[in-house]
Amino acid sequence: MLTILGFTMIATFLVLIMLKKMSPIAALVLIPALFCVFVGKGAHLGDYVIDGVTSLAPTAAMLMFAIVYFGVMIDVGLFDPVVRGILRFCKADPLRIVVGTAVLAAIVSLDGDGSTTFMITVSAMYPLYKRLKMSLVVMTGVAAMANGVMNTLPWGGPTARAATALKLDASDIFVPMIPALAMGLLFVFALAYVLGRRERKRLGVLTLDEVLVEESETVLVGAGKAPTPTGGSGAALPESPDGDDEGFQGLDPHRETLRPRLYWFNAALTVALLTAMIMEWLPIPVLFLLGAALALTVNFPQMPAQRARIAAHAENVLNVSGMVFAAAVFTGVLQGTGMVDHMAKWLVGNIPDGMGPHMALVTGLLSIPLTYFMSNDGFYFGVLPVLAEAGQAHGVPAVEIARASIIGQPLHMSSPLVPAVYVLVGMAKVEFGDHTRFVVKWAALTSLVVLGAGILFGII
Repeated sequence: MLTILGFTMIATFLVLIMLKKMSPIAALVLIPALFCVFVGKGAHLGDYVIDGVTSLAPTAAMLMFAIVYFGVMIDVGLFDPVVRGILRFCKADPLRIVVGTAVLAAIVSLDGDGSTTFMITVSAMYPLYKRLKMSLVVMTGVAAMANGVMNTLPWGGPTARAATALKLDASDIFVPMIPALAMGLLFVFALAYVLGRRERKRLGVLTLDEVLVEESETVLVGAGKAPTPTGGSGAALPESPDGDDEGFQGLDPHRETLRPRLYWFNAALTVALLTAMIMEWLPIPVLFLLGAALALTVNFPQMPAQRARIAAHAENVLNVSGMVFAAAVFTGVLQGTGMVDHMAKWLVGNIPDGMGPHMALVTGLLSIPLTYFMSNDGFYFGVLPVLAEAGQAHGVPAVEIARASIIGQPLHMSSPLVPAVYVLVGMAKVEFGDHTRFVVKWAALTSLVVLGAGILFGII
């Protein structure tokens, strides 16, 4: 019964948000609350929610202060050279822009944090997509898939969890998987190329006025300062439907918040922060709290300026933190009522005996939907040990099961249970349902490519 209710609850949530019948926050709160009553444990709803909020509170705090920190870094111009480099490569070609999105997301993902990756990628690429009227779900989809492949890095989370759960060395899991993961990343780049060609075909081949090329490579933005993009016929591209340049001000080269004299301080602070994150010198929420406080104090010593910067990023902070706490209701009910455990046991129990010698393949296939519907902690600490035990009974080494378990990460990064995805869709001003509808099929295909490559190379 709990198994059926668990799958029904998840399906109800996904259908309602994809059909835009409910907002994600409302759906994350009301649907699990309703199903908690159906299960007959409505009296314990408060306990489940508090447990969920308690477990996700550090994540919410990290996201809140990470948004403030990177928002300030964007304000002061730390990432302007990155933007200029991307623009120099992309120019006004939709194909190059989509490929550039995938490359940028993959590079920034080296820090191991999805929220950081999405904040930097969207900040750099959103103005181009907005100005050229490109599909924003292409941007969020490509960024999420590139980050999902790179999320398998030992310091990214899933690999470390698999190693901990099965008492293995993380390098024994990750290093042999590099060729398969590389194929997955190449597939994302190839998919970006295809999607970019589709966007180019839809919009036409765009060029920029030769007189303004240099300026356009610096910025495609600024109220009254934007270059005039033209089509092949020389006609100016239309302005945004709302008649303003919303979303472009963050890259205005003349903005008052720029701090060129403090550039190297801000760069050093960011490198130190990311290093401390990777080395785990302090918990990530603490690092971002300290970093945000220091960045605000040094770059904007006057209190009115500090309040203005915090206010400028308050909307993103509220949207993301609100979504995380709403997701805490969903995860709290799933775990508290036992739905997750029953769903996992049902799936594992329905594996045919003849598939025993192929448990690595089974694990890889199961990781795609399970890591989408479950948190990484739930999958790696709750389901993976059961799969590994079943595999060992048929002579399949635990390390192969562990390698197969990270295959579902390209899809996992778009799960409604991953807080970072709300940073992505929130900053890109994309409906979560639209993002889900677009990305699920491509992300699942990316995971299957990694799985196929792993089998082909004899890794799994």
